[in-house]
Amino acid sequence: MSGYMDVIMAGFGGQGVMLAGNLLAQAGMEAGLEVSFIPVYGAEMRGGTANCTVVLDSHPVGSPLVGRPCSLIVLNEPSLRKFQPRLQEDGVQVVNASLISRELLDPSRRTVYIPANDMAGELGNVKMANMVALGAWLRATGMLSTAAVAAAMQRVVSGHYARLIPDNIRALEAGYHFAA
Repeated sequence: MSGYMDVIMAGFGGQGVMLAGNLLAQAGMEAGLEVSFIPVYGAEMRGGTANCTVVLDSHPVGSPLVGRPCSLIVLNEPSLRKFQPRLQEDGVQVVNASLISRELLDPSRRTVYIPANDMAGELGNVKMANMVALGAWLRATGMLSTAAVAAAMQRVVSGHYARLIPDNIRALEAGYHFAA
């Protein structure tokens, strides 16, 4: 868990992109990394593409802005079209195969093509697709463990939603194992 990694997470408003980014930032901070988390709100919350950027570094973060990300988590087609061209050539992208056609993938990119919605549905709730994709990203990058994100989830998710933590941890682990 050292070095530098950034990720842009993107999908439709309501797909849990902000929660996944917040969890990743919290887990990174608890693991002793320097972090930044930039959520993008606005019209995105009404069905457009919502996104956030997370930077994890073993050194102070020089800038939270990322023009050419090291990695992507992409949950819908409009987000793939917007962010895939910006991905660094040696970067990795986690792409939701449930909603994005394989033909849209740049074959020169390292891609984890994971049926996140389908897997989440099989686990009992399609809204956990964000956790499936995050788990795949954890495996693809090796930046943090699922245990670190699961521990952060205990502090980030509260109230009525706390009862969903065990299911979300299962979704996180399913995505991690899929990306093996």
